[in-house]
Amino acid sequence: MNITELTVHELKEKLSKKEIKITDITKAYIDRINEKEKDVKAYVTLLENEALTKAKEIEESKENLGEYAGIPIGIKDNMCTKGIRTTCSSRMLENFISPYDGTVVDKVINNANMIDLGKLNMDEFAMGSSTENSYFQKTRNPWDLSRVPGGSSGGSAAAVSANLCPWALGSDTGGSIRQPASLCGVVGLKPTYGLVSRYGLVAFASSLDQIGPITKDVEDSAILLSIIAGHDEKDSTSAKIEEKDYTKALKNDVKGLKIGVPKEFFGDGINEDVKESLINAINTFKELGAEVEETSLNVAEYSLAAYYIIACAEASSNLGRFDGIRYGYRAKNYEDLKDLFIKSRSEGFGAEVKRRIILGTYVLSSGYYDAYYKKAQKVRTLVKNEFAKNLEKYDVLLTPTSPVTAFKIGEKSENPLEMYLSDICTVSVNIAGVPAISIPSGVDRNGLPIGMQLIGNYFKEDTILNTAYTFEKKLNFRENYKPTFKGGTN
Repeated sequence: MNITELTVHELKEKLSKKEIKITDITKAYIDRINEKEKDVKAYVTLLENEALTKAKEIEESKENLGEYAGIPIGIKDNMCTKGIRTTCSSRMLENFISPYDGTVVDKVINNANMIDLGKLNMDEFAMGSSTENSYFQKTRNPWDLSRVPGGSSGGSAAAVSANLCPWALGSDTGGSIRQPASLCGVVGLKPTYGLVSRYGLVAFASSLDQIGPITKDVEDSAILLSIIAGHDEKDSTSAKIEEKDYTKALKNDVKGLKIGVPKEFFGDGINEDVKESLINAINTFKELGAEVEETSLNVAEYSLAAYYIIACAEASSNLGRFDGIRYGYRAKNYEDLKDLFIKSRSEGFGAEVKRRIILGTYVLSSGYYDAYYKKAQKVRTLVKNEFAKNLEKYDVLLTPTSPVTAFKIGEKSENPLEMYLSDICTVSVNIAGVPAISIPSGVDRNGLPIGMQLIGNYFKEDTILNTAYTFEKKLNFRENYKPTFKGGTN
């Protein structure tokens, strides 16, 4: 039995039957990290000794510490963890030690007593679609080490895919959970905006960011969502929604479910293998008893432009606090206060972050605010209305997650516009604030995973989870396909 290949619900079952111990699980993952981390480069900060110590404490405790006590987890490095580095994969926060735990971290580490294996790599300040923008290292896709894992939660998706942690937390601003989940062949869920607290998440774009789970299968996704969801008084955007057990929604039955397939998401730019895989998935849903119809969601064309205006504007505002004075990186040589600001930010931020700050500052500036930012917010309302109209008629909308499978490292890094198009299938979901899940639907001709996105109505995570669960049971992706770690490193 290979412990690291088991899902969390399988680990829990073996623990309850006393077939394995908590220390066995932690040691197995640390051994796996020591074997594969040098190839994948998923972690920014590893907590091997701390993890082993906590595993022993939990194992020896006589108290009931919770259903998932002792289960390891990886945390994206933009979530504050008390006493541990929180870097956002940026030179700006290279040595920042958080003085507090974010709400979600508090829920999984302190309340549920999971074991933090470490902080996972990401695109700097969550800005990117490939995890090539990290100050520390480029994370690699376990299916082919010469390819990207997606981003910005690339470290989280790659770690789960490579069995370097059983599940992980990611954040999603325009597809940053779902797109890397698609490229790495795992399950990624972006909850409804406001369902999961953002307190302690280092902000990129506050009206778009949402924390969610990246897992090996849908049942684990439902488990982790049940743990992290819920109202938080520390987050003013947190919704007052009653907590629930999302695993109860997993019925393995979609008879009578109405699925809409927006034709705009299957047009130019979508890889032929991706289209074919999604058509096969549609036929599978029909065989399972769902009602599937083509529909129109005429927002993709405008969503990408509106997203990058809104996201960059909010990033410009949120990243203004990193000035070389209060905390974070400070330039060593400067002449005066203005020079300190300029040099600290110039040296502390990477190229992509600077690009987005400049764009965001421009669209918020006098004379351009109405032409760009205000117009983007009007488009946002149109996008929300378009989703509302479709989700009145359909229970779920089905689209590709990513227009392509994992691309080569360096292939798009010199062309920002081409990189931004990686998010064309996902950004509209964040603009509307609705939930969406990405699950594997097959592989392309190169053996690389293809992701299918299922979009639901506000706070209807149970519907998309059951839809994904039913398809997953039929496809058996994890049993049929495994990461190969092929390919060289650049």
